[in-house]
Amino acid sequence: METNTNVAPNQFLENPITTEIIRNALYSAAEEMNASLARSSFSPIIYEMKDCSVGIFNRNAELLGQSAGLPIFLGNLDDCIKITTQYIGGIENYRPGDVYIMNDSYLTGTHLNDITVISPVFYDGELIGFTANRAHWLDVGGQDPGFSMNATEIYQEGIRIPPTKIYDAGVPRKDVINLITTNSRFSESALGDLNAQIAACRTGEKRFHEIISRFGLETVKRCIADIFKQSELLDREMIAQIPDGVYEAEGYLDNDGVSDEPVKVKVTITVEGENITIDLTGSSQQVKGMTNCGLAQTISACRVAFKELINPDAPVTGGNFKTLNVVVPKRTIFSAEEPAACVFYYSALGLLIDLIVKALSPALKEKSAGAHYGDSMIITFAGMDPRRNSSFLNVEATAGGWGGFAENDGQSGLINNVNGDFKNLPIEVLEDKYPLKVTTYGFRSNSGGAGKNRGGLGIVRGYEVLTDEAFLYLWFERSITPAWGLFGGGEASKPEVTIYDGSKEEKVLKVNAKPLKKGSKVVVKTGGGGGFGHPFEREVSRVLEDVIDGYIDRQAALEQYGVVIKPEGLDVDEQATVNYRQANRN
Repeated sequence: METNTNVAPNQFLENPITTEIIRNALYSAAEEMNASLARSSFSPIIYEMKDCSVGIFNRNAELLGQSAGLPIFLGNLDDCIKITTQYIGGIENYRPGDVYIMNDSYLTGTHLNDITVISPVFYDGELIGFTANRAHWLDVGGQDPGFSMNATEIYQEGIRIPPTKIYDAGVPRKDVINLITTNSRFSESALGDLNAQIAACRTGEKRFHEIISRFGLETVKRCIADIFKQSELLDREMIAQIPDGVYEAEGYLDNDGVSDEPVKVKVTITVEGENITIDLTGSSQQVKGMTNCGLAQTISACRVAFKELINPDAPVTGGNFKTLNVVVPKRTIFSAEEPAACVFYYSALGLLIDLIVKALSPALKEKSAGAHYGDSMIITFAGMDPRRNSSFLNVEATAGGWGGFAENDGQSGLINNVNGDFKNLPIEVLEDKYPLKVTTYGFRSNSGGAGKNRGGLGIVRGYEVLTDEAFLYLWFERSITPAWGLFGGGEASKPEVTIYDGSKEEKVLKVNAKPLKKGSKVVVKTGGGGGFGHPFEREVSRVLEDVIDGYIDRQAALEQYGVVIKPEGLDVDEQATVNYRQANRN
């Protein structure tokens, strides 16, 4: 279904009421796709934690509708459709009922656990578009269960799948499906999750048909053209308000997981009229460890940052990002090539998104925020569950604090920016399915960066091992470049992980397959968000409320905010506070 977007501003093709009905119908169809995927999947990481995304596209692979999901996925499903079309020799080679699968990190941009499923949509014999989704499979046969924290090449990470047909004109290719799913340690879950992804595509196809049957194909095409034009015009209008110029920022990941060398991320942004270019020249070359990323995901991350700042309240469509150009030199951490390891491709992307906001913050103060805690902060337990006499694998991304911004404090205990709608794993589910006990879970006091608007708090989550055979995998990041503040705001706390085995205590941020005995405890603490504005400008009453709520303690109230609380009770010494702030502001 091709659409014509070459219309002048204010010259639209369809009446706005019909356009809005169709816009929302397409997004509702995508929401139903997502519900179908979550409700029929086999793995908690999908049905509980929502590590998945879906979309409906036209025949040019331009986005028509999407549900809430991982922004980092949604930003490049269109590229996966285009890549598949190229692989099969052209759009004319699709047939009704076809389904394709892929996970190649250098094509999709993600790690191999992220499985992308694509299906063409036909209507009255005409190819009108595609449905697509991506979901995280627990295991794809790498050297360690789930994924490794010390891989040095992609061949250690699991089965690598280029665009491959798994349904041919509606008929399953069982040999190909078996080949893929039997390469997982959890093959039953893999097959169940694959079937859920196919069902999601079929759900989207059905709803797409219903929309066209109700309104007519030509009306839908005109409405989509109008939607695209609206998105493009809004983008151009917002970019034109940014002063022309060059904006820069840089930061560092702690390391690549196999060495102690920091990994540099550098951003140069050029704004010219209605166009914006994000140039990553100067970022680290491709590294030996796993912080490499395929180009498609790098572009997706730049789109996420763009959308955070440019008209964030409007939904994303195929008309967005027409004025965004991304420059990435070859063989850097943002343009990985064979045989680079890519398991933790998103660590650099989280930092990249924060740095884009930081670079543009002088021009977009009211839209900017201090940096957030920055990474997925993965904790994984694997081993044998004595209750079921079977192996288990629990993979969790942990929440943290987001940066303060012009209007308010940053959010506490929120998932990181690349993961969007990702959820934490409920304690009840975790303790039922795995031989683990959650010993503590709550906000981490004093972890948010001080500011007129405080950074959000990180979390504390503790685990106790209830099996004699367990292994721990950790990937915690951003201790070298923790969440920074803006416009005088303070830096947030760094992440911290402590392992107790009953006889000694060990602090570590990254570890691969560390054996744990029964009774061992692991406590993870994530970082907070950076502050916004000078802390001494924060209202005294808000500082006192934070102390009462346990977000900060008395010492932080004094040293960071200059608020003196009397020794007895929770009363503020107003005059002492004024004197302290006057004497100590810098």
